[in-house]
Amino acid sequence: MHYLLKSEPDQYSIADLERERETLWDGVSNPVAVRHLSEMKPHDKLIYYHTGNERQAVGTAVVSSVDNGNPKSPRVHIRFAGRLNEPVSLAEIKANKLFADSPLIRQGRLSVVPLTTEQYDWLTKA
Repeated sequence: MHYLLKSEPDQYSIADLERERETLWDGVSNPVAVRHLSEMKPHDKLIYYHTGNERQAVGTAVVSSVDNGNPKSPRVHIRFAGRLNEPVSLAEIKANKLFADSPLIRQGRLSVVPLTTEQYDWLTKA
């Protein structure tokens, strides 16, 4: 599976993840986002997205471990994988028909969004 994780760059940016190499992804309270976190498995690929004034996909990460001991607060550790060659703006994403039915567009405030392989590949320009 593939997911997109949103973060305010002044709270925890791709630069922070790159510096620390790995972090616990927590602070998620929306039940739909929590469900997506609990569905994650080690080695799932992630897109790191900056919200706020930036609104762009900026990097990649990988799920390193998942502890679903508390279903209301899964403990997902993510590991930095790289920066995108070019950030992908929300406007570019919205213009792509691959994302027409995506929760990224339909549920803009959702902080954890599942992606199809095609969406992930397009964002990473794979």
